[in-house]
Amino acid sequence: MRTRDRRRPDGRPTLGALFIGFASIAMMSVGGGLAAWTRREVVQRRGWLDDQQFLSGYALSQIIPGATNVNLAVFIGTQLRGSAGAVAAFFGLTTLPLAIVLTVGLIYLRTQGMPGGGWFSTALAGMGAVAIGLNLGTGVRLGRHNIRRIVPALIAAVVALSIGVFGVPLLYALAVMIPVSLLAAWLDRRA
Repeated sequence: MRTRDRRRPDGRPTLGALFIGFASIAMMSVGGGLAAWTRREVVQRRGWLDDQQFLSGYALSQIIPGATNVNLAVFIGTQLRGSAGAVAAFFGLTTLPLAIVLTVGLIYLRTQGMPGGGWFSTALAGMGAVAIGLNLGTGVRLGRHNIRRIVPALIAAVVALSIGVFGVPLLYALAVMIPVSLLAAWLDRRA
């Protein structure tokens, strides 16, 4: 189901469409799960990128310093419209959530000392559970469509278990598994 948005004569989205697209992504992702919504909007609904381009950008966004989702927005904006697209995607993704976070922080600070004020903390915890579910769902969906061989599946499983179950820091897991992944891909191409 692809939506129509404003496009330039060359087929690329306008800067306004990028801003609105990323503002809608940001507003759909209350509590997390931004990668899931980004993929849904950018790949499935708007057709701005295909799955392979999205996964490449997502992988790069996780490796470079900074917030992964902001990096991903800047990557997508740059791919579609260059520097101006990066700026439009960045501000679309961050403007409304910044206002909301400041407001929620104020409400949290004001309700904590009040009788019955714990309801707000409970609501925030529930949103966290939803975010975890969205991220797991996206991981399974992307893995099902893009991991077709046993070695990449094993690498993904080792990384997930290392970080999620055994608490290995992300940088250590990446330092070991990136070279293993590159070697496996190189060997696969030579075969």
